[in-house]
Amino acid sequence: MDKIATPKRTKELISKYNFYFSKGLGQNFIIDQNILNKITSAVKITKDTEVLEVGPGIGSLTQSLAEAARRVVAVEIDQKLIPILKESLADYENVEVINKDILKVDLHKLLEEKFEGKEIVVVGNLPYYITTPIIMKFLEEKVPITAIVIMIQKEVADRMKAKAGTKDYGALSIAVQYYCDIENVMIVPPSVFIPQPKVDSSVIRLQLLEEPRVKVKREDLFFKVVKDAFGKRRKTLLNALSSGELGLSKELVRRILESCGINEMRRGETLSIEEFANLSNLLAEEL
Repeated sequence: MDKIATPKRTKELISKYNFYFSKGLGQNFIIDQNILNKITSAVKITKDTEVLEVGPGIGSLTQSLAEAARRVVAVEIDQKLIPILKESLADYENVEVINKDILKVDLHKLLEEKFEGKEIVVVGNLPYYITTPIIMKFLEEKVPITAIVIMIQKEVADRMKAKAGTKDYGALSIAVQYYCDIENVMIVPPSVFIPQPKVDSSVIRLQLLEEPRVKVKREDLFFKVVKDAFGKRRKTLLNALSSGELGLSKELVRRILESCGINEMRRGETLSIEEFANLSNLLAEEL
């Protein structure tokens, strides 16, 4: 079958169905097959791999995935794209398209109904404005997936990969690294999209860890401590943690930090994920 990811074929489909791009949905379609080949390669597909694709668009990446994977289930929010996908993917019997909002989908139910206990990888070219909510939904709901391979805004990818003490390091860095190993696949320029975004994109692979990177007594408390520590980046840990949503007293915060061997004048962006775990574990014993 002819490749969808060419300027000519993409424009033909858009014109035939009188499709208009939605800024609100952050739609950008890839028109470079080499990029799609690299994304598909990063998925590390075997004969048993089944793919859940988020946001197939007109099916460019879906086509590449379908030619390599055992099965692809693609979830598309835009009703106007469904007729296009029916045409562009008509020759692929191992593809199913579902017209739903992935953020409102019961992931456990979806995976149980659509997949057969094989190796499941999540793949997608995610809209910039909802990148983080989508990724965190998959991680926090602890669904049975092995990896997430996604194209996202480079700036967000940099934040996910950031290490303690760097300007990009924050709550998102810790949240993703708590659950995953992160591999940078490639940087993608605006020129390979229709329409062209204003910034570079990155393709990253998130390999789910069998167990979280650090052991915590209360996961909810761990993430609340992280959130408070980064709530106001210029504040010291003592002030940030004693004025955050946890409502901790300065006396308690000072005592816990001292027990951890953490200087109360440090700021949240200097703490490693291991230090945050130790801090939250000692705090769990007090609350």
